[in-house]
Amino acid sequence: MGIHSSKDKVCSLSKAVSRIEDGSIIAVGGNLSAREPMAIIREMIRQGKCNMHSIGGAHGVDIDLLCAGGVLRRVQNSYVGFEADFGLAPNYRRMVQQKKVIPKDTDCVAVLMQLRASVYGLPFMPMKLVTGTNILDLHPEYIVMTCPYTGEKLSLLPAVKPDWAIIHAHKSDPKGNIKLHPPYFADLLAIEASQNSIVSVEEIVSEEEMDKIGATVPYYEVTAVVELPFGAHPTSCYPDYTYDRKHLAEYVKLANRGEDVFRKEYLEKYVFGVKSHDEYLELVGGHDALEELTKWNQGTEKWCELLGRNL
Repeated sequence: MGIHSSKDKVCSLSKAVSRIEDGSIIAVGGNLSAREPMAIIREMIRQGKCNMHSIGGAHGVDIDLLCAGGVLRRVQNSYVGFEADFGLAPNYRRMVQQKKVIPKDTDCVAVLMQLRASVYGLPFMPMKLVTGTNILDLHPEYIVMTCPYTGEKLSLLPAVKPDWAIIHAHKSDPKGNIKLHPPYFADLLAIEASQNSIVSVEEIVSEEEMDKIGATVPYYEVTAVVELPFGAHPTSCYPDYTYDRKHLAEYVKLANRGEDVFRKEYLEKYVFGVKSHDEYLELVGGHDALEELTKWNQGTEKWCELLGRNL
């Protein structure tokens, strides 16, 4: 973990992302279709970041888009897909098949253990032996040992020390104290284990307000903060807004039509075709459409309207 003592962490999206070096190990926050740092990811693609190694648990559009945008070379995630809703991640699968992306399949517990090892300052962390899969074959760096106390077979997993954590959260003060509502997924571990972290937030509040609501992440673990309302779109940021199922349906449809179609009709439109996060929000429907996503908890009828399968 790096220590970041500056008392003013607020900066622009482009400046924050410009600090991430090509070839970095990045721990991407969120999970599946929830609270993924999508605005940061789009900016990484615009800036032409490349040759990176992602680490995380079960993820979706974030890792899929990073693959399509040419950012990732290695993917060490337990799952990449759109669950039962839209199925497998088309861009990720295509890039793996074309050998443009190297998969380092793992499981959620292994990711947590490797991050914990880094947080605790240990070279490795033991865990229950992974059986019934070929995970051990895919990871020759995992070592099997016999526990000297119980005789049980254990896996020893080396620490993973990400260069950067990229996270989307709810609130921050200018100093970088972060308010993150649960579920936390692996985000807290990712920030603490990483040398640097960029956190986009729905709102920057005063230090006095942060004192009232209580910070989840202390300022010294945060390198930079960017205020980006709806910065997780098209994923959710509960309790503020739900995920944009209509947009995700468009995304998967275009991705399934092939690399050229996806680049022309999605990347060129929603990533390279906008100059700012505000322009992106206007392009995906603007205030009225985004405001609808905040109404997810107004009853069963509204929830079904937003997230029903009749798209």
